[in-house]
Amino acid sequence: IGGGFTSYNGTVSNNIARLNPDGSLDATFNPGTGANDYVSTTALQSDGKIIIGGNFTSYNGTSRNKIARLNADGSLDDTFNPGTGVDNVVLTNAVQADGNILIGGHFDSYNGTHRNGIARLNADGSLDPTFNPETGASGTVSTIAVQTDGEILIGGGFTGYNNLSTPYIARILGKNSIKK
Repeated sequence: IGGGFTSYNGTVSNNIARLNPDGSLDATFNPGTGANDYVSTTALQSDGKIIIGGNFTSYNGTSRNKIARLNADGSLDDTFNPGTGVDNVVLTNAVQADGNILIGGHFDSYNGTHRNGIARLNADGSLDPTFNPETGASGTVSTIAVQTDGEILIGGGFTGYNNLSTPYIARILGKNSIKK
């Protein structure tokens, strides 16, 4: 679970925790000092690693600007390097079948490259240059879903995507063109 909390059921846990099926805290998940601000989204990869996004600037004392990947035990995965990260909050993320990671939120750039509200990352945290949303979303992307055919659904507080009128919802083809 992610959020804006400092403890779970009396145990210190900064903005991230893992729960057992009965709702108790999973003691095998140790985030250390955790995220220094809220975690708004989590996504589990097939290998057990966890992508987190939010408004944090560090995780367990290591600089990670709004996006990070954790190992299954809660430690920071150093093989995922987002560089300078995102310039504003990440609200949603989704892992694609090929291991690429979609992020959405209220941001204008990723690692210094222009991306309005949506970006796709390679498995190592670098920006995927083959996914270029051009002008992107005209506002906040607050949810992302990947369909079985590889197309991407986004929703949020936007009225357009890539200069086309698409109030609050859009379907993006795998190559980032809007579906007619």
